[in-house]
Amino acid sequence: MAMWGGRFTEATLAEFRDFNDSLSFDYQLALQDIAASRAWAAGLLQAGIINQQEAQQLDTGLADLAVAIEADPKLPLQTQEEDIHSWVEAQLTAKLGAVAKKLHTGRSRNDLVATDLRLWTRLNAGYVRQALLSVLRALLVFAERAGSDVMPGFTHLQRAQPVLVAHWALAYVEMFKRDLSRLDDAVARLDVCPLGCGALAGTGVAMDRHTLAQRLGFSQAAANSLDAVSDRDYVVELSAAASLCMTHLSRLSEDVIFFCSGEAAFFKLGDAISSGSSLMPQKKNPDVFELLRGKTGRVLGHLVAILHVLKGLPLAYNKDMQEDKQGFFDLMATWQQSLLVLATVLPHLAVNTEQCRRAAELGYSNATDLADYLVAKGVPFRDAHELSGALVLKASAAKVALEALPLTEMQQVSPLITDDVYAALTIEAGLAKRAAYGGTAPVQVLQQLKLAQQWFDTVSH
Repeated sequence: MAMWGGRFTEATLAEFRDFNDSLSFDYQLALQDIAASRAWAAGLLQAGIINQQEAQQLDTGLADLAVAIEADPKLPLQTQEEDIHSWVEAQLTAKLGAVAKKLHTGRSRNDLVATDLRLWTRLNAGYVRQALLSVLRALLVFAERAGSDVMPGFTHLQRAQPVLVAHWALAYVEMFKRDLSRLDDAVARLDVCPLGCGALAGTGVAMDRHTLAQRLGFSQAAANSLDAVSDRDYVVELSAAASLCMTHLSRLSEDVIFFCSGEAAFFKLGDAISSGSSLMPQKKNPDVFELLRGKTGRVLGHLVAILHVLKGLPLAYNKDMQEDKQGFFDLMATWQQSLLVLATVLPHLAVNTEQCRRAAELGYSNATDLADYLVAKGVPFRDAHELSGALVLKASAAKVALEALPLTEMQQVSPLITDDVYAALTIEAGLAKRAAYGGTAPVQVLQQLKLAQQWFDTVSH
């Protein structure tokens, strides 16, 4: 019988039951439901609702149930219970008899599921955090391994200015650092215990909710029962954090896909992370990065879905909230898996040093360096920009690099140019000039790498 069956005289329509029941997915909350129930039983003892013997029976029965779940997480699916709460109670009743029926005194499935989901989220956010740290570690190792390798930087997917490969990797370190911060912030805000708020108005039991919260590892008890049972902000926050993190992951994947293409050939894919073609023997496809890019859309979809579920709900609990779990469970699993996969494949990515340098030298990417050279000679930047552009036109017409133009031709555009211009137009000179904080100069990149490594050592312990 359902937990709410006493009010009804007719059997539940099978079609409604199939539509209504949630055990097929909320079975994943079994251990959290058991933990919340053990804490609640201790609270009932403290409140004088049950005696010591009953409390011990309940705690032992719940502990045994937890062992059974750990051995077989899908054990609840072997029954026809409505939800995980009903399953736990049914299992206890079968084992303990009447004493099990006292467990639900003063609580509701509304505050129970809100507590279960917070416990589950806190646990799985911890798994995601470790996966995100693995990505950061892999990127830092990649940056260190890249050393002084140079590659073309892009704007509008056009060659712009040379940058260090390590500078590229550290850009994603910055993105994932922000993702870690958002994850930690969201977890800090979910650290509130709804248990003891009842269906919406609070429990009728003289329950010490602060002690109850501490038993479950929460820093505080929820201050408003209406809000507590209907709050899913933490689901939205983590879904948003996941969406932005996956967007960063997708951008990195897009870069790698392009960098590994035959047209660019900046990076080399290791065989262990490549796929072939069933028709074309020569193909070496970056499928793993394409899948990472594709899974981002799936995560973004789950964020939009939960926002739509919540946007029109009145206080307090509504059955719509049952739709908060399936997408969120998948989102958290996809987020964690994607991060772990990225961390695993990054070590199999190698830099094609010679090709990267050749590409960095193309496209007149040192034109800005020429303008800076003229500025150092006293030419206003706007005039220097125009003169540099004129020299690019001259070099392009001659089909030579900017630094290959004879000095006499350069001096036809500006007599201020002397033979020291050739030293200023080298890649090394251009990189070295960008030594302001955050720039791509080797000395600056090395400093940023060391700072990032120190930060990582702090947050990973």
